[in-house]
Amino acid sequence: MTSTPHAFWLAGRQATGETSFDVTSSWDGRLVGQVSVPTEAQVEEAVAAAYGARDEFAATPAHVRAAALDHVSRRLAERTEEIARLISAENGKPIKWARGEVGRAVSVFRFAAEEARRFNGGEAQRLDTDAGGVGRLALTRRIPRGVVLGIAPFNFPLNLSAHKVAPAIAVGAPIILKPAPATPISSLVLGELLAETDLPAGSWSVLTVPNDRMPALVQDERLPVISFTGSGPVGYAIMDSVPRKHTTLELGGNGAAVVLPDWSSEQDLDWAATRIATFSNYQGGQSCISVQRVIADASVYDRLLPKIVAAVEAQVTGDPNDDATDVGPLVSEDAAQRVESWVDEAVSAGASLLTGGKRDGASYAPTVLADVPADVTIACEEVFGPVLTVTKVNGEAEAFAAVNDSKYGLQAGVFTHDVQTAFRAHRALEVGGVIIGDVPSYRADQMPYGGAKQSGVGREGVAYAMDDYTYERVLVLTGLAL
Repeated sequence: MTSTPHAFWLAGRQATGETSFDVTSSWDGRLVGQVSVPTEAQVEEAVAAAYGARDEFAATPAHVRAAALDHVSRRLAERTEEIARLISAENGKPIKWARGEVGRAVSVFRFAAEEARRFNGGEAQRLDTDAGGVGRLALTRRIPRGVVLGIAPFNFPLNLSAHKVAPAIAVGAPIILKPAPATPISSLVLGELLAETDLPAGSWSVLTVPNDRMPALVQDERLPVISFTGSGPVGYAIMDSVPRKHTTLELGGNGAAVVLPDWSSEQDLDWAATRIATFSNYQGGQSCISVQRVIADASVYDRLLPKIVAAVEAQVTGDPNDDATDVGPLVSEDAAQRVESWVDEAVSAGASLLTGGKRDGASYAPTVLADVPADVTIACEEVFGPVLTVTKVNGEAEAFAAVNDSKYGLQAGVFTHDVQTAFRAHRALEVGGVIIGDVPSYRADQMPYGGAKQSGVGREGVAYAMDDYTYERVLVLTGLAL
């Protein structure tokens, strides 16, 4: 798109370093853009500026922070098509899903503006419930923990950056955003919009540093809060390296969709099959809550399975720039080759390949597997590709046990009409979110989002991230006539 390297954002201003790297399209290999890399001195300047701005930013009036967040929300909406095209180009995401991502980021900043206006109002508590507290009143407020280091992934390069940046601004915590090297340009556009606001200059930076330079930032004591979205090994390595920091990890999953006996009409099964097919393949399956496992009761399995295969085969694959495309390429050819190797391993071990199973460069055909052995990689790990496994079970208890038979626990979907079953699922399933009557891929950006087990620590969702970025500080007033 351009031969001039994109500048990064250093303490609210554009800057360039001494080197740059290329961002290319996984669809056709074309150059999307070049991105400048900060020098070590520039990174130090950004960190020092954020650390120095923390008191000023925490004291910024709520209306100033809210106005800035509202501005970013409006500007994202105004530039939706442009930014969506950029996301699609650098990520390979079909344009219709890219537009949806921009729309979600619009909402995230709007939610954050609303929360900023009502956050930190204080809670008063009488302490004279014991004799020693006569005349005393406690006032509790939430105070920013300090500078946030936000590390964003490639699969939602704008919206998951928004989930780091917007809550930090809402609470008055300076933030340094580190976008994924494969998809940094949409995060730099976010910097353009932040630069149009009246936020203190040092309160935010967007630094396009390579992954091998991240350990120094992670270890920096001036960055006490780390919010990371990405792979489990990297996330836990970060947490293990800085055990005294406040760390939020949004990691992987192998989302299960359970179809129970009462979900049995033709309309029910058609709906389930369509939702499963769509959300096992959207974003090329590169979503932590995409449908990877279908766990179907034996009473509906034989009717459901052909519907799923037909719905998967109906997914339109191809050019992500085409409005009709449902499934584009993965983020890289290496990613597609890994998916291919996992499917080949499962088929060699006895799994039935019902559709798909073919790779073309960075693209992998939407794939359905049945009779998958429990010990193959694709049964145990997060595939992060357009691949679906279908398993037959007998009864609710066996279905819920199958969901829990995983080291991951992000979200699960349960297709049932019965409210008692819904509550049993909510109690029994070892996940961060249970979606009734739909796939595990549903997420509203204002709800708490995060996992159990090896799917992470902490919660996103604007208000919940704001709590994560702050701590309670109590003020006790003495000698009051209560």
